[in-house]
Amino acid sequence: QVRLVESGGGSVQAGGSLRLSCAASGYTYSSSCIAWFRQAPGKEREGVAVTYTGGSFTYYADSLKGRFTISQDKAKNTVYLQMNSLTPDDTAMYYCAARKTFAGARCVPARPGDFGSWGQGTQVTVSS
Repeated sequence: QVRLVESGGGSVQAGGSLRLSCAASGYTYSSSCIAWFRQAPGKEREGVAVTYTGGSFTYYADSLKGRFTISQDKAKNTVYLQMNSLTPDDTAMYYCAARKTFAGARCVPARPGDFGSWGQGTQVTVSS
């Protein structure tokens, strides 16, 4: 059974940084796409970044390029999201999600409906 556990959320001031972690278990980690999504109150869930766990492919939402970085530690079956220069608009619940895929997958498009396994979410609050 796929299990995803997020951690690392919290409250920071604008301009600060946070690193979120998503620990994956219960499946073959190297054959999946893992994505970060976020959802602010009253808004739709939106994609942040995605990575292919069997290689180095990454993809970011255009509006977040340069501030957010997705990475992984394959030995720990963990995907990270480094978030820098945070603004109040980044305040949201952040979720990681996984879907199994084939070797060499590009993992895009990465829409919420494409992912069958989700973590419980971690809250990020940025104050001005």
